[in-house]
Amino acid sequence: MASTSDIRNGLCIKYNHDIFKIIEFLHVKPGKGPAFVRTKLKSVTTGKVIDNTFSAGHKIEDVRVETHKFQFLYNEGETFHFMNTEDYNQITLEKSALDASDLMKEGEVVTVIINSEDNMPLSVEMPASVILEVTATEPGVKGNTATNATKPATVETGATVNVPLFINEGDKIKVETEKGTYKERIKG
Repeated sequence: MASTSDIRNGLCIKYNHDIFKIIEFLHVKPGKGPAFVRTKLKSVTTGKVIDNTFSAGHKIEDVRVETHKFQFLYNEGETFHFMNTEDYNQITLEKSALDASDLMKEGEVVTVIINSEDNMPLSVEMPASVILEVTATEPGVKGNTATNATKPATVETGATVNVPLFINEGDKIKVETEKGTYKERIKG
C-alpha cells in the first residue's frame, strides 16, 4: 500500500476495479482545510482519462510493474506489434494502450510497462522526443520567420504537427511525444 505522498507521474494504481496510470498530479495545500492531491488518471485497459482528487494521506493500492525495452515492428489497423530487445519475444497491443501511436515509426524502441503479477502489458512509454521526416507541407516563404506563425505538416508516420513557416518537405524535425509539438529542426 502506498499513500498520496508516493504519487508521481507514471505510477500505476488500482482504483475503481481497474488499473490506472497517473499522467498528471498536483499537491494542493490550501490556507484553510486539509491538503489534497489532484490527479489525472488514464485507464490502461480502456485509455479513458479521468480526473480524481485524493485527500492527503489517503491509501492507494499501487501495482508492481516491470519495464522492458521493446522495438516497434509494425501495425495492422488498431493492433501494434512489438519485439522484446532482450529475448526477441513478440507481443501485440491495442492502440488504446499507446499514448502517441501516431508519432511511432517502425524500429522505434519504447519502454513497455508490464504488471509483474500477471505479466500483462499495461502501457507503452515513448521516448521524450522523436525525429521524423516531413513528407508534406506548404512551401516556406523566405523572410517570413519573424513571427511565431505555424503551418500544418504531415510527418512520415502520418501524424500532423504544427511547424514554423521555414520548415519544408524533406526536413527532419524533433517532435515532443507527450504533447505532439514541434521542438526543433535537425540539421544534416
